[in-house]
Amino acid sequence: MPKAARVLIIANTHKEGVADLADTIVSRLAGEGRQTRLFSFAHRPDSAPDLSGVDLAICLGGDGTVLYSARLVAPVGVPLLPVHLGRLGFIAWVTPATWYDSLLAAERGELPLSARSLLAISVRRAGQEIAAYTAFNDGVVSGAGPAKLVYLGIKAGDVSLGVYRCDGVIVATPTGSTAYSMAAGGPVVSPDLSAMVFTPICPFTLSNRPLVLPGDSRLEVRVEAGQRENTVLTLDGQDSCSLQEGDSVVFRESRHRVQLYGADPSTFFHVLRSKLNWSGGPDA
Repeated sequence: MPKAARVLIIANTHKEGVADLADTIVSRLAGEGRQTRLFSFAHRPDSAPDLSGVDLAICLGGDGTVLYSARLVAPVGVPLLPVHLGRLGFIAWVTPATWYDSLLAAERGELPLSARSLLAISVRRAGQEIAAYTAFNDGVVSGAGPAKLVYLGIKAGDVSLGVYRCDGVIVATPTGSTAYSMAAGGPVVSPDLSAMVFTPICPFTLSNRPLVLPGDSRLEVRVEAGQRENTVLTLDGQDSCSLQEGDSVVFRESRHRVQLYGADPSTFFHVLRSKLNWSGGPDA
């Protein structure tokens, strides 16, 4: 990447230390003659930043901030440098102490750049699309209330997988396979693959298992009749859409990619070993 002359800083100031770091970054980059824009919010943003003319976005926060930022920048092709100030840090691996060195490494072409897939999600009612979304981690169709079974008809392409009685289903990207899907018993998928992960949540039939589908698949989740609970679609754990009986949610791999700096797929399993404490320690 050539020198980033116009930089957008996306800062979740709810996280400790983010506001001070954002001020530091703006001051340093402005001192080098770069144009900077600061878009800050606490908890949840109520608007979206202007991405016109931006060469690079730097996001400050936890993995949730990365999810939000990724959905913003992917459609316009702006690369994202995430700086981790959260807890787990599965996606953002650059630290506050290394942000500037990482920026320079990216401009020299020495920082790994990973193209990550997203989900394109369409909600259909009576044969018409009523809403369209993008998700970086996952889309979840579930009951709106706690511990309530829902009845969901599943199709992969034109093939029915049956009607699932469960708490819900998760459709995840490879990046999202280490999030809710993994907690629900789904497989971990290397983030450089083109794939979708389908994971039922507490299915009432024990033989219902998670599936890994090719990235060019079309997966449809239909809200069947006879529900005892309202049903909802949740996107990356952040946004949601209420569903009715007869609605279908169609999942495809998006044509857009998130250009993510600092997330080297070759070190993915080292991160898993460290974050998940596999075999009891880092020397597994």
